[in-house]
Amino acid sequence: MTPPADDGSGPTPPGILRHPDFRRLWTADLLSQLGSRLGMMAAPLLAVLVLDASTLQVSLLRTCETAAWLLIGLFAGAWVDRVRCLPVLVAADLGRAVLFGSIPVAAWFGVLTLTQLYVVLAVAGLLTVLFDVAHSSYPPRLLAPEQLLPGNAKLAANHSVAAIAGAGAGGFLVQWIGAAVTLGLNAVGFLWSALWLRSIRTPEPRPAPAERPNLRREIGEGLQYVFRHPLLRPIALNTTTTMLFQAASGAVMIVFLVREIHLSPSTIGLLSMVGLLGALAASWFTERLSRLLGDARTLVLASAGIGVAFTMQALTGPGWGLTWYVLGTLLAAICIIVSYILAISTRQRLCPPDLQGRVSATMSFVAWGAAPIGSLLGGLTATALGLRPTLLLSGAATLLGTTWLLASPFRTLHTIPTPASNH
Repeated sequence: MTPPADDGSGPTPPGILRHPDFRRLWTADLLSQLGSRLGMMAAPLLAVLVLDASTLQVSLLRTCETAAWLLIGLFAGAWVDRVRCLPVLVAADLGRAVLFGSIPVAAWFGVLTLTQLYVVLAVAGLLTVLFDVAHSSYPPRLLAPEQLLPGNAKLAANHSVAAIAGAGAGGFLVQWIGAAVTLGLNAVGFLWSALWLRSIRTPEPRPAPAERPNLRREIGEGLQYVFRHPLLRPIALNTTTTMLFQAASGAVMIVFLVREIHLSPSTIGLLSMVGLLGALAASWFTERLSRLLGDARTLVLASAGIGVAFTMQALTGPGWGLTWYVLGTLLAAICIIVSYILAISTRQRLCPPDLQGRVSATMSFVAWGAAPIGSLLGGLTATALGLRPTLLLSGAATLLGTTWLLASPFRTLHTIPTPASNH
């Protein structure tokens, strides 16, 4: 059930922030995203520079962080459809704050190990699954249907801002105060996010309990809805392919930049920050671009652009060769944000309210469930073939994943139909 919009809120991007509780959600999300981005930069640098981890050991960090999607991803969706989302968001943020706060404490006493880093990332990954499923299911409970696209665009802008600030600040902070303390700042972001979430005032009614709760049946309903839907199925398969090879590339990228291109943490952060400026722009022009080209066509083009971008990153070299990394990161950030906004808005628009959590979890499960496999695949491939060949293969395979969309109704669609015109 969607609560009525507050006075002053509207369907346009400028109006959505006049919705006071969405503004609180948006602020909390920004803080949480900033904390996560600091961790994404600091954790592999901590492993490479302080704990002297191998390429495979570094890739296992991302595997630990995302393996929870394989373990509880589908369960989380069925569970979230039974409970209020807001308490889940607050509890997950508080739990992650405690976990990441333990890293600088262990480093202070000289007992920090790679094993502790694995454990922290693995347990935090479990909480992140619960947070992400609840977070993607919460906007339809807070906003009117016409506010979902601008609302998701604002939330996607947080990914962009956090990526820019987190990448740049993360590199400089690691060089200035150390990777362990930088991960401790991650905890502060999660704590502050929880405080903002607690300030949301709009009542969220508890979903009506099922007459006969059956977890297996409820999970199956989410899976069936996604994989029988002619539009959600290709989106899910395309996103899974992209995530698989994005994880393979991301698992070895920091090692590649440090050990083959010989960049310092601050330089890596600066270059990433410059490239990711495009993501901030993408979050603002996606709605206009989808109106100009059609949201279906825009989604296909964005998917292809991600593969091209990853291939460009693989061409990175010293000196002027760093231009490939900046341009590749710029294009990847733009295309990932455009694809994310359109995919999640399509899912929220097409999915019945009582299936939002399960369909969200199914889409996330098949996508993020590929991430730990991709990270491990990236580490093994880099160990066997080298870092640059792994990055090139990841880019080519991501581009090939666009065929999931081209072999579906997206090939001929201009605009994604509404549920009324789709049934």
